[in-house]
Amino acid sequence: MTKKTVLTGITTTGTPHIGNYLGAIKPAIEASENPNFNSYFFLADFHALIKCQEPERVARSTREIAATWLALGLDTDKATFYRQTDIPEITELTWILTCQTSKGLMNRAHAYKASVDANRDAGKEDLDDGVTMGLFSYPILMAADILMFNADIIPVGKDQVQHIEMARDIAGRFNHLFEPLFTLPQAQVDEETQLIPGLDGRKMSKSYNNTIPLFCSADELRKLINQIVTDTREPGEPKDPDNTLMHLYRCFGNETESAAMRQRFLEGIAWGDAKKELFEFMDAKLSEPRARYNELMNDLGEVEAILHKGAERAREYSAPFLDRVRHAVGIRSLTDNGPVQQQSAPKEKEKSAEELARAEEGRRRAILMQIKPLLDQVEQADDKAAAARALVAEKTAEVEKLKKKARQKAQNELELLTEELSALL
Repeated sequence: MTKKTVLTGITTTGTPHIGNYLGAIKPAIEASENPNFNSYFFLADFHALIKCQEPERVARSTREIAATWLALGLDTDKATFYRQTDIPEITELTWILTCQTSKGLMNRAHAYKASVDANRDAGKEDLDDGVTMGLFSYPILMAADILMFNADIIPVGKDQVQHIEMARDIAGRFNHLFEPLFTLPQAQVDEETQLIPGLDGRKMSKSYNNTIPLFCSADELRKLINQIVTDTREPGEPKDPDNTLMHLYRCFGNETESAAMRQRFLEGIAWGDAKKELFEFMDAKLSEPRARYNELMNDLGEVEAILHKGAERAREYSAPFLDRVRHAVGIRSLTDNGPVQQQSAPKEKEKSAEELARAEEGRRRAILMQIKPLLDQVEQADDKAAAARALVAEKTAEVEKLKKKARQKAQNELELLTEELSALL
């Protein structure tokens, strides 16, 4: 069975909290134990610079996040764990992909559109006010992170699905223009772990200031749990088990433990007693990894060594693969007129029927993006059938004049044009 590659990036701008653990870290570490997957986890410190211009915060977050994943049991012999900035091939690939990515695609990115909308609502004349090129083009950096390792599956929140689609478009365009080197990634959204409630019942988020730091002290954990908002039902009065305390308990407990706690709410447990039980339960689950986290934070040399080891392992793939990408776009030795040297390339994965179908879908999407203006011309013509015949004839004549690779590219476009316009021909 061919292994699939799963890749997860963690932006280094904050202190890990319970929501991060339950929503992303825990399921990711559990998935990395599956021998059917190659797991890549990286600290996205270049991404952090897009929205954070506080050097100490970025540096502190990088330390805390690295120590957190290790303390929670990530096995770096089974998964590749590295820092984004330790892989220079990623920034080079970003530039190569930037040169093939249309501005129109970036214009549609949610983060950029949200900034433009905010400026418009504020009555600003310059709709790009405050928009950096990092914010505008970061989907390309994200695509490079993914495509550098030909990742198949990208676990993300719903708000990031668009970026995976963009990575597919970027990969498909490159494969069509140059050489089919990139796998088309697929987003994986886990509906079960999307909403972890915070102290006020809303989604746990730094933006709402309602988080519970994952490795805060036991005293602070107790204090924060006591701040969780509940209703006014008295002791002995049945409680709705669909509440924040129960949700957090269920995230840490197994089915038997969760069922027992749910029954306590139905029987009317007092809110104060429920908070006490939740604290004791969570503290017991977190005490061992908290101790390991503190050890690592007091020995950051060990953490650094682990990240360097992960970077070396990652570069065993990224360095030779980038050589193939460079060769495909024409960046070669002056004496190199032949195909890329196969011995320097990473081992090719055998592609399943599903993967071949996805690759064909990506190739088709990329060609459609190229010929869309031509299809639009036909759609706007008064005599669509005549316009379609003229366009196909013109494209056929163009193919006849071209040679080798350029001819193949034009032939692909002609075939898809003919297919799309078949009803008019």
